Amino acid sequence: MPAQPIPAEELRAAVEPVRAWLDGAAEDPGRKVVGVAVKTTARWLAQRVPGRSVELRIPPHVAVQCVEGPRHTRGTPPNVVETDAATWLRLATGRLRWDDAVAAGHVTASGNRADLSAVLPLRPLSR
Repeated sequence: MPAQPIPAEELRAAVEPVRAWLDGAAEDPGRKVVGVAVKTTARWLAQRVPGRSVELRIPPHVAVQCVEGPRHTRGTPPNVVETDAATWLRLATGRLRWDDAVAAGHVTASGNRADLSAVLPLRPLSR
């Protein structure tokens, strides 16, 4: 049974408690709060850009598959994006540009479909 779609209001509510932290204006809100924001934003991306050709990994919180293309079934996928929670949330909210994050080494992206710049930031969250 497919997961229920995440409404934009739920997406915004999950990210609101981490906004000040992402801006450097507050302490780390804690693993649980960050985890909810990460999981919700990653799943939102997967529902907006469905597919199984790219695996987005934000350890230790979540891994989702997204982007149309050849389906991956075994072993390490050919298209992988991996980053930490703070970087992911900054990308999702428009606080950080994809190219800047990759250039700084905050995102590893392997494979010809692993460029998520066209789908970030997530539209309901961008500044």
